[in-house]
Amino acid sequence: MRRPIIVGNWKMHKTTAEAVTLVQALKAAVAGMDDVDIGVAPPFTALMAVAQALQGSAIFVVAQNMHWEPQGAFTGEISAPILTDVGCRRVIIGHSERRQYFAETDETVNKKLRAALNAGLEPILCIGETLEQREANATFQVLEQQIRLGLAEIAVEGMRRAVIAYEPIWAIGTGKTATPAQAQEVHVFIRDLLGTLYGKPLADEVRIQYGGSVNAGNIQALMTQPDIDGALVGGASLDTTSFAQIVSFQRR
Repeated sequence: MRRPIIVGNWKMHKTTAEAVTLVQALKAAVAGMDDVDIGVAPPFTALMAVAQALQGSAIFVVAQNMHWEPQGAFTGEISAPILTDVGCRRVIIGHSERRQYFAETDETVNKKLRAALNAGLEPILCIGETLEQREANATFQVLEQQIRLGLAEIAVEGMRRAVIAYEPIWAIGTGKTATPAQAQEVHVFIRDLLGTLYGKPLADEVRIQYGGSVNAGNIQALMTQPDIDGALVGGASLDTTSFAQIVSFQRR
């Protein structure tokens, strides 16, 4: 059985002091939960302080983005070696907001994915369709392109260390959530495609998260679906109580 993975993506929220306060409270709130992987993705400025605050805890630190080069004249960017140096274990790659606002493409996503794996980071690859694409019945076509191009040249061992996050863009920050049945249908499609690319045994190992207005009220229904292995949580992860409620959903 795949181990659930719940990650809170804080986006552009929390000063360093606020971030440390949150994770200190979170440590206490989730103490003893040893059957789920829990991560937080604070802003770059708070990564080191959060990693230090979480020492001795099972909660891991995730970066929200990275550059594909290990170093160089890339003003404003952060490399994988810098992320590992401050205590990151995982990194989110290809989030829809990066694609929408910062010209991220499937090709740059792939370069970042390969760089993350080479540096020892475990990537969380985000994919998802817009409302217009869903209404045009292009969801599976869009996701297949994002997966095939994003995973180009990623070998089996690399894929074994990766997580995929399906985030329908129309559900991110809108309060709308795909129904459990809609999310399950897409997760099955993703797993079947991974089976085509890597073989069924590996596809059965890969964890696929759902993201898009996940909260304490809908996490249980989502996690009862057989192919939903966790959640990438946005706004609800900014509050200790709500995030703790999400990670404490009743296990299958």
